[in-house]
Amino acid sequence: MHVVMFGDQHVESLGGAQVSMRLQRRFLERAGHTVTIVAPALHGPRGRAVAPDAAYLDMPSIPITADREYSLTWPGARTDRWVDAALRRRPPVDVVHVQADFWGAYIGHRFAARHGIPVVHTMHNRVDVGIEATAPFPATVLRVLNAWERRALGSPAAGGDGWSYLRRLAVQSAAVTAPSAHFARRLEAHGAVPLSGSVDVIWNGIDDDVLDAALASESPRAPGPPRFVWLGRMSPEKRLLPFLEAVAESGVGAEVEVIGGGGELRAARRIVEKRRPAASVRFAGRLPYAETLRRIGAADAVVQTSIGFETQGMTVFEAASLGTPSVVSDPDIAAELGSGLWPVQDASTAALAAALRQAAADIEAGTAPVPDASIRERFRQSSRTAAMVGVYERVLAG
Repeated sequence: MHVVMFGDQHVESLGGAQVSMRLQRRFLERAGHTVTIVAPALHGPRGRAVAPDAAYLDMPSIPITADREYSLTWPGARTDRWVDAALRRRPPVDVVHVQADFWGAYIGHRFAARHGIPVVHTMHNRVDVGIEATAPFPATVLRVLNAWERRALGSPAAGGDGWSYLRRLAVQSAAVTAPSAHFARRLEAHGAVPLSGSVDVIWNGIDDDVLDAALASESPRAPGPPRFVWLGRMSPEKRLLPFLEAVAESGVGAEVEVIGGGGELRAARRIVEKRRPAASVRFAGRLPYAETLRRIGAADAVVQTSIGFETQGMTVFEAASLGTPSVVSDPDIAAELGSGLWPVQDASTAALAAALRQAAADIEAGTAPVPDASIRERFRQSSRTAAMVGVYERVLAG
């Protein structure tokens, strides 16, 4: 079948959804399907570095960030004509797979409606929490977004919050998928569902080849103090600063490695300099994905600290796939993971410090919890692609 994916950003730009789309494309093609990805053209140095790819349809766009990393294509009649003309040069489209929350979603749904093609919509983003965490005056931003969505899609003028926004996208879809059971149940509870009334749970996966290489390169653990890894974007919703405060409060003599970058790096360094924790704290910066997996596999535990923000929480599943347990702050993610973890009892620094002390004690005693071995196979992209193809076949049959 020919699957056309629509994204808000070019898949060669930075971002979790973009990484997931690239991986989905590769494994769909391995399975014998054709994939086209429609997204705004990429600008700046990264745009110039991207090699021509017949699977990419790069819509005319304008850069919207100072580094020209991200761009916007305005949804409307001119863009509709461009997309129609570009896709006429490709094989007939069987399924539209929208993996966007904003302009990419509008453009994809408009294309599907014009041509009578079923839409599978993957919800990657809890819009209300994301905008609350990243935008000034979030209520105003949500009202504007809802108005823009209604105009672009011709939707009823009901509601102006994040769930109203997602409901309008869901009801125009033949199927809605979510990357975790907890996000799927939340979508259902707020009525952001397709006509079938339920949301399919399909995790974002890990590249089979990269996972196998990481497993093959594992070596026996060297002696030493407990090793904790924190990784992610250094922004408030990820709660790096409370983690470093908890490290200091815990008093554990561990090795702590922080992987990633972002706006809170300077503040994070200041906390370590001021608090002088018993643990050694190393800031590793941004690392290539394969090296990040190697560090996760070599650690005694991964520490997950965001609460209520993640729609999946990839790091703890990557850790479980490599046999590494996790300290987990988000109760929804803890429930999804099931085993191989130390849960943090609440959002306080004291609770996180207590969990770190318990984890360190268990690691030193050789009694750390063991992740569910089945996660390694269930998290492989090959299995996730097979599940998504099942959704495509269902909506085509319907």
